[in-house]
Amino acid sequence: MENTQPATAGRQDPTALPIGILAIAGMTVFAAVFLMAESEAAVGGLLAFAAVAVLGAGKLGLLERVRAAFRDHELTMHTAIVIGALAIAWVFREDHFALLMLTMAMLYLTACLGLNVQLGYTGILNFAGSSFLGVGCYTAAVLTQHTAIPPLVILPLGGLMATIVGSVLILPVLRTRGHYAAVVTIAFAVLFKTFLEVNDSLGGPQGLAVGEMTLFGWGFNSNIEIGDFYASFYMNYFLLALVITILAFALTRRIERSWVGLNMDAVRIDELAASCFGINLARWKITAFMLGNFMIGTAGALLGMILGFIAPTNFTFADSLILLSIVLLGGMGSVWGIALASAIIVMLPEKLQLIQEYRFLLFAALVILVLRFRPNGLLPRADRIYFPGWRPR
Repeated sequence: MENTQPATAGRQDPTALPIGILAIAGMTVFAAVFLMAESEAAVGGLLAFAAVAVLGAGKLGLLERVRAAFRDHELTMHTAIVIGALAIAWVFREDHFALLMLTMAMLYLTACLGLNVQLGYTGILNFAGSSFLGVGCYTAAVLTQHTAIPPLVILPLGGLMATIVGSVLILPVLRTRGHYAAVVTIAFAVLFKTFLEVNDSLGGPQGLAVGEMTLFGWGFNSNIEIGDFYASFYMNYFLLALVITILAFALTRRIERSWVGLNMDAVRIDELAASCFGINLARWKITAFMLGNFMIGTAGALLGMILGFIAPTNFTFADSLILLSIVLLGGMGSVWGIALASAIIVMLPEKLQLIQEYRFLLFAALVILVLRFRPNGLLPRADRIYFPGWRPR
């Protein structure tokens, strides 16, 4: 149940910020060590250590202080996280694989933030997330190969094309609810992959090549070499993906705290009550669906440039389920929970090669366990307090 009483203002905890900064520093070091780990035994040991550390911090009340740091010193904490991400990238600046994993995690996070606007804020269940990623990828492929449009401009065009394609689903989504609306998006996901396979102009089942990202004449597929300094070409994509992720994060947080987010929450919680209070259900469903698809398509355009070659097999219904599992694992509406789940889903199978064949089984098991023991996700979203000054934690 949503809280209906304003929180009482209290004094800030002077220990919250130092503990929050130390927590971010600790997570940065842990992420770096995790990426360095090569044996499955080492990875398993690190995961066990992380679980014990989180449980211990909870028992000691440190997690609550970290939450207070994010609440009372938000800009400082967010800046520290960005610095931590840059520090990890600097440590692995010569490692192609590590930088690729970091970049993919951020692109998945951006796409899942789009799904979060749809599902976590407005309650629209979209099982075609991978299809809209594909729209962005194929838009980038066609435009980089057949036009002179700057690749940086192609990124938002990929999002725009995903928005336009998504408009095809608007009418059936608006006319259905719950599971019936989900079936509409499932049908679209199946039809989209079939369309790609039979469409020879888009490469058919063989797929298409995608041009590289360039910025002011600098090709992103070129390694960075300045004197004795060397960095992998994936550093270029990492930095651009980081900027896109920051923008997507800032946008979703701004939506959540605004009257737009308030209306979306009302639509998700109770459509009948929302309509009784004069809220236009169609307006906010359309807004959420279009905006979410734009974010997914933008991430897809950059994903296509990173991959260099795309095919229909890259955008299956199973991939859509992975995107949804990230939102469910992290917690619907929780941007930080989704960030954590994105890192887990992207990096864990790569570090534990033993589970590569069974990754879909693992994801399903994780979702079932989370829904059973933590139905609100790993990092649940704080309840909205319907009073001025409310800020999500």
